[in-house]
Amino acid sequence: MSDEPDNPFKGTPFEAMFQQFSGAAGAGGAPDLNAIFAQVQQLLSGSGDGKPVNWDLAKDIARKTVSAGGDRSITPTDSDRVADAVRLAEHWLDEATTLPEASTTSAAWSRAEWVENTLPVWQTIVDPVAEHVAGAMGNALPAEAQQLAGPMAGMLRQLGGSIFGAQVGQALGELAGEVVSSSDIGLPLGPTGQAVLLPDNVAKFAEGLGLADEDVRLYLALREVAHQRLYAGVPWLRQHVLAAVADYAAGIEVDTGKIERAMADIDPQNPEAMQEALAGGLFEPEDSEQQKAALVRLETALALVEGWVDDVVRQSTKDRMPAAVQLAETVRRRRAAGGPAEQTFATLVGLQLRPRRLRDAANLWAAVRDARGVEGRDELWSHPDLLPSASDLDDPIGFAQHAGELADIDITDFLPTEDDQDNNPDTPK
Repeated sequence: MSDEPDNPFKGTPFEAMFQQFSGAAGAGGAPDLNAIFAQVQQLLSGSGDGKPVNWDLAKDIARKTVSAGGDRSITPTDSDRVADAVRLAEHWLDEATTLPEASTTSAAWSRAEWVENTLPVWQTIVDPVAEHVAGAMGNALPAEAQQLAGPMAGMLRQLGGSIFGAQVGQALGELAGEVVSSSDIGLPLGPTGQAVLLPDNVAKFAEGLGLADEDVRLYLALREVAHQRLYAGVPWLRQHVLAAVADYAAGIEVDTGKIERAMADIDPQNPEAMQEALAGGLFEPEDSEQQKAALVRLETALALVEGWVDDVVRQSTKDRMPAAVQLAETVRRRRAAGGPAEQTFATLVGLQLRPRRLRDAANLWAAVRDARGVEGRDELWSHPDLLPSASDLDDPIGFAQHAGELADIDITDFLPTEDDQDNNPDTPK
């Protein structure tokens, strides 16, 4: 039991924070519990639903960030231009992949609309991570302190996730000013069956390239439509990628010593100070072996998605669009420079996308296409067990040389039986 019963948090990362409340009560005075509850309730405002992230706060900050950077309303002309580009892109892709057309509609989004429409998927991605990060706040308290703190301990467990919303909102607001489509970072963020471009960001992407607006718009529409076809044509892929994020989150370990050092400098009566601490890496996760393994699986899956898109778009444009070579290189440089995708993943889930992996994956898919043709390449998406592994990305030519053996595999051996589907809701149907 603590030798200072008036401060049940002595020896924990929260000792410094609560000493400041004590100081406000006067020298030697007991902590003002009413003030403590009032301030923490303010910090937790809007997050009393038990969710690990205050998504109302995240959306509000994201929209304010977008507004500060400039955002205009979409016009009918914007929508018409996107629709024309998507229709032509679908036609060109018919010869480059066996996966069928998936974009039943198209849309031009403002930056604010991107925030609104992708938020549900971001919740799926970020919540598992925030759940573990938020738990570090409560887990930092010893059992005796939790008993003495009573309901305050429960509030503290929510505190990390609540403040996490501020960081999420800032990251998404910044990302909204960069992404050119709903699939720009390789994840299916937008509605199924809807190809989306952000006209203002497409124009920003085109700056300095010296290319016709129509070519830039069409090239980016080809990439968007290819992503749509892949995620629609491979039903298990979406869950496969999101499950890799959840596996990564399950391995998160938080350095409570870092929390303790940060808490010593925080004014508990200033909610913005808590947000600044988070932005400074207060809850940045530490690597673990489980986390590293999950990270490899996730990075490999995303690399395979992007590499396949690169190969399909290259094939569809090689005899039609001379500017495609320059545009493809622009996309690669954007990745290699640590663009918005890498920065946002690093902020939200600690994931660093590896440009080398993306290039290796594109080379692998091209090599398989040369060995087995378009149908043989696309057939590898029939089941996750058929996909190339991380080690295969190290040797694309070697994998392709064995592609002939894959041609003799009976794909139905990998497909689930009715019993498998009944027993496993995540099994592809």
